[in-house]
Amino acid sequence: MSSTSSRPRSFWDDAVVYQLYVRSFADSDGDGVGDLGGVIRRLDHIAGLGADAIWLNPCYPSPQADHGYDIADYHGVNPEYGSLETFDRLVAEAHARGLRILLDLVPNHCSDQHPWFTAALAAGPGSPERARFVFRDGRGDEPPNNWMSVFGGPAWTRVTEPDGTPGQWYLHLFTREQPDFDWRNAEVLAYFDDVLRFWFDRGVDGFRIDVCHGLIKDAALRDWDPADGGYNAYSWNQPEVHDIFRRWHALTDGYGPDRDLLLVGEVWVPDPADLDRYLRPDELHQAFSFDLLVQPWEAPALRAAIDRAVARTAVHGAPAAWTLANHDVHRAVTRYGIVRPEPAPASNDAFAALMRPRGEVDTALGERRARAALLLLLALPGSVFLYQGEELGLPEVQDLPDEARQDPVFHRTGGLEKGRDGCRVPLPWAADAPAFGFGTGVPWLPQPEWFGRYAVDVQEKDDTSTLQLYRRAVRARRERGLGAPGPVEWLDTGEDAVLAFRHGELVCVVNTGSAVFTAPDGWGEVVLTSGGSGVVAGDSAAWFGPRG
Repeated sequence: MSSTSSRPRSFWDDAVVYQLYVRSFADSDGDGVGDLGGVIRRLDHIAGLGADAIWLNPCYPSPQADHGYDIADYHGVNPEYGSLETFDRLVAEAHARGLRILLDLVPNHCSDQHPWFTAALAAGPGSPERARFVFRDGRGDEPPNNWMSVFGGPAWTRVTEPDGTPGQWYLHLFTREQPDFDWRNAEVLAYFDDVLRFWFDRGVDGFRIDVCHGLIKDAALRDWDPADGGYNAYSWNQPEVHDIFRRWHALTDGYGPDRDLLLVGEVWVPDPADLDRYLRPDELHQAFSFDLLVQPWEAPALRAAIDRAVARTAVHGAPAAWTLANHDVHRAVTRYGIVRPEPAPASNDAFAALMRPRGEVDTALGERRARAALLLLLALPGSVFLYQGEELGLPEVQDLPDEARQDPVFHRTGGLEKGRDGCRVPLPWAADAPAFGFGTGVPWLPQPEWFGRYAVDVQEKDDTSTLQLYRRAVRARRERGLGAPGPVEWLDTGEDAVLAFRHGELVCVVNTGSAVFTAPDGWGEVVLTSGGSGVVAGDSAAWFGPRG
């Protein structure tokens, strides 16, 4: 870990970051949509968890074709969510509570209503306006290549030219309303330099960067071979992408060490070793360790994923960014509770089956495992990203009516994939209030009746609740310095289903089996357990060490 110690300490070395899906967090104006005013009202909930920072999912002006990931203006706030003045107040209120603010940056694509794209449509083929995007002539009446959208269907849409004739095609790796920028264009590079500076100058502390691995495409736009699986190596992970992150790293350095600005990347690559290039000292400060998120509830698989991530930290000094949930994946309770898996539908997204598995769910089992997984997560060196609602132990809402679903994944696959709406249902704050305290209006996604028993006000009265476990665990993590850089020392348990490691002064034990595990006396006393008792029962976890 010498490379970590060679630089000044940064907040992200061991931060707990709360991921906040603005649309579903809290509604302050009664329109059924979460907003920045609602975030401000509920900041104490996040601070009370012990979080160090908040990551806001996109809150820029957007037509909401992909709920904010189709951005029409990178320099403003969606009027549904508030204004720049509201945003400035949020930053000030968060900073006053010791909470840093991270924004979601979406540089791979914009909205088809972005002024640049409307100008490109009007300007016609060969124009400088079109050069900002990936416009190409087709192969006769067929698209330029055989690439497919992550959300289903072709990745190309043909435009009607200003003279009314069928014309060129533009690339969109996601929905047709999300045209991809051409990052080989100098104007695009300069534009995003300005975007970063605009928000850093308003006090933002960093960015989570969406689809880091997709900004540069194969220069020849070659066809991909579907036999290679769902991962199109010509559209992802091109070597030139690293020049962009070196540029941005230098930009953040220009603000000086006192700002301590963070760039954390969403990088989906088939081989976790491919992450290494993104974490070189002059590129991203961090990239999410999704490898752990997609593992089954099996001790050897969890251990192997941890080893791979810790090895990357040892090489590059970039602290791991751990997470077990986010706005794109089924909630942990549901994923860990699947007892009879079903085959996933055919998809262009190679990770869909891992992130959104299908099958019969035992919710009680999933809750036990998700609580245990929390203690595993918080015992690891590095930073931890917690998705809103996970602290309540919410399961995935799987039975949303089709007419209520809004995720383009659902619509572009003809309903074969249910999509991500189930982890985005507005949060329950009060069991007996309208919309469970989310707001006074009808929520943009319907909340199920059973949400009431997971409400914040219910769990605050129950010392055994998942919310209270989160609060105790995050507090103990900080007090014991568990997130600090340092080795993970694996300990022999004599059981294939039980993993144990020492980090700092504590031993973390995770039992993925069904039999009770008894820890050796030398590991110390029980400091915290996910199961509410002093033993490590099946599908539970515990921390052992000296009493604090």
